[in-house]
Amino acid sequence: MMTAQKRATPPNRRRIAITLLGASAAGIALVVVIVLAVAAWAVFFATTSTGAAGDPVQIEVTSGESTAEIARTLAKAGVVGNANSFRVRARLSGSDGKLKVGVYDLTKAMANREALDALLAGPRVKYVSVTIPEGYVLAQIGERLEKQAGVPRADFLRLAKGGAEEFVDEYAFLTDAYEGSLEGYLFPKTYRIRAGSSARDVIAMMLTQFDTEIRAVNTSSVAAEGLSLHELVVLASMVERESKLEDERPMVSSVIHNRLAKNMLLEIDATIEYVLPGNRFRLTYRDLRIDSPYNTYRRRGLPPGPISNPGLASLQAAGSPADTNYLYYVLTGKDGSHTFTESKTDFLKAKQKSKEVFGR
Repeated sequence: MMTAQKRATPPNRRRIAITLLGASAAGIALVVVIVLAVAAWAVFFATTSTGAAGDPVQIEVTSGESTAEIARTLAKAGVVGNANSFRVRARLSGSDGKLKVGVYDLTKAMANREALDALLAGPRVKYVSVTIPEGYVLAQIGERLEKQAGVPRADFLRLAKGGAEEFVDEYAFLTDAYEGSLEGYLFPKTYRIRAGSSARDVIAMMLTQFDTEIRAVNTSSVAAEGLSLHELVVLASMVERESKLEDERPMVSSVIHNRLAKNMLLEIDATIEYVLPGNRFRLTYRDLRIDSPYNTYRRRGLPPGPISNPGLASLQAAGSPADTNYLYYVLTGKDGSHTFTESKTDFLKAKQKSKEVFGR
């Protein structure tokens, strides 16, 4: 028998196989290069901003921020199309670490070079940040604005205490403002105030913010009770002054709602403190006899106007009180916590506990 011999692959077939293998490798390499190029373009050049070009944008560069952090702020605000491409531009131009702190009035869809030039030059307009805490009254706001932003206190109080008519055409919620006062409607938050702003400018800014925030508040429940938006703000201002702990605000609100439903005197200390000078930890019997429409120990219903400028949490608590049967509450914790009760007997026990805790 003849032994079977393995046939050798013809040379031309080997050459074809090698050529095809090389072509395949080259094709794969080309695909990889294209994918990497697209990925690099997406990272460094793809536009991530939204909004119409030229729309005004305000951003703040704070002390200690890196170029990368500033680039992300710019891209998020839509000032530049891509944070990484802005960083590359800053690095290639030697601008790292040279961008100036401040508040800038820029526009959407600026060229990287244009935005970089603006941040190298520094803000054209000076701004100051002023924080108005929740629960501040008009006098406190006026004092802070004068001290920190140079807004004349007298000008501010003149408008804030009786100038509602000057703003009501633009802000319809001021229709029921008590004696023209803006108390309750100057929304507390941190504001960037342009240097040289007038009292009117700042008040308009705060009223605009209130108009924005009140939209997040459920007003249907109080409307069902026959309460107006003004009365909701009055109620919220009481919750703000009476509650230190945020999770207690809906419960304080429920007590006020429950007492209103039963036509009980509200007996809220904060309403009397609003018209008395100085600070008091406890009211005296003499204080409780004061003749004032804000004396809820003598007059039924809500006081005629807000007693502070409430924040969003208190406005929401006023509109959405907790579902309770509580009619009383007493400060019993040094952390600002209260004991809530349904009966007068338990209320008196809580008052005794309060005296034991605070010693008076």
